[in-house]
Amino acid sequence: MLTTPGLSILPMASPPRCRRWCPLALAGALISLAWSPAALAQSVFVRPDQNRPAGMALLLERDIADGKQALGVFGITADPVQPQVWRIKVWEELPNDVKVRSETVQCSPSAPLRVTNDGRSLILRELNPGGVVTNANRVDHLVWWATCFPEQAGKDPNSLRSLARELGYSGNRVEREQVVPAANL
Repeated sequence: MLTTPGLSILPMASPPRCRRWCPLALAGALISLAWSPAALAQSVFVRPDQNRPAGMALLLERDIADGKQALGVFGITADPVQPQVWRIKVWEELPNDVKVRSETVQCSPSAPLRVTNDGRSLILRELNPGGVVTNANRVDHLVWWATCFPEQAGKDPNSLRSLARELGYSGNRVEREQVVPAANL
């Protein structure tokens, strides 16, 4: 061993000894990393309802097999170019899955509209606020009301018919849907 005041230099391990213990030390280090809390945390399941975004308007929540199903809207921002058009995020939650979709909603009385997608196609739905709401169009109306009139979020759209008419929506529009195939949504 070489020594200098304040400095000690140890001889290097001989290659034959390193060949024996280096693989074992490396294996031990890898095993300890694999069992570290960070690695264990990756395998812990977190329920989707524990990760809901702050400020999300919960539109519906119901019990289904294995847990809850929920729908919410958050991140509502005005379109910078088109008045009465809003960009939103829709949270679709199942007990073991969450889908977040970017959508567009138009609030004008002359053309109430929801633009969504199913992952393969762009879906344009012309709505009739103040008209009849059934199971077929209920989600569209829940999303539309939560976006255009946030104070009505989560309320039964059928109970908002008179309010829609007061706000200038006729309640007599024909609801339509157009599906446009899209390659990369």
